[in-house]
Amino acid sequence: MVLNREFVKAVVTEQSILEGLARNDRKAIESIYREHYNMVQALVVNNSGSAEDAKDIFQEALLVLYEKVTAGGFELHCQLKTYLYSVSRRLWLKRLLQQNRFISSDSDAETVPVEDELDTHEQRAREFELMEKAMGGLGEPCRSLLEAFYLQKKGMQEIAAQFGYTNADNAKNQKYKCLLRLKKLFFAQYKTDL
Repeated sequence: MVLNREFVKAVVTEQSILEGLARNDRKAIESIYREHYNMVQALVVNNSGSAEDAKDIFQEALLVLYEKVTAGGFELHCQLKTYLYSVSRRLWLKRLLQQNRFISSDSDAETVPVEDELDTHEQRAREFELMEKAMGGLGEPCRSLLEAFYLQKKGMQEIAAQFGYTNADNAKNQKYKCLLRLKKLFFAQYKTDL
């Protein structure tokens, strides 16, 4: 549950930063620079760019974010860091293509708009949120069993001992039943939320 509290705190903080950006609040803008500029600078500098290029790209990405936030109705369905990285990456690739400094093996690279990539990230973030809800509704021992197998990477023999099953096959059967319940919960929420 500690991760959930931290996640909620991060979402609230990012939401307040976006609201501040929409109001042209200097502290919100400084916070975005402080938290995310180095990431964009590393992206640009490590991909044939200069520090000046990084400043330009970050400014452009921040302008894209500002325009989205001030237009109204904008909902961030991923971390602000992910959004800015995605926009910056797309802007930098576009600039490299324009300067003939990047030879793309992907012929569609020039035609994929930033919004498409962001939509994909946002869709995945929504799906992760739905999976987290489904895991929360799963109950015990299924939740702990699936976490032990998929997140903690424990083997079936170890899980059998931990959860008191007579052997690894019984634990594997229970894991399968839990997975079916999780899928059912996930898709029930998926149909209603999306």
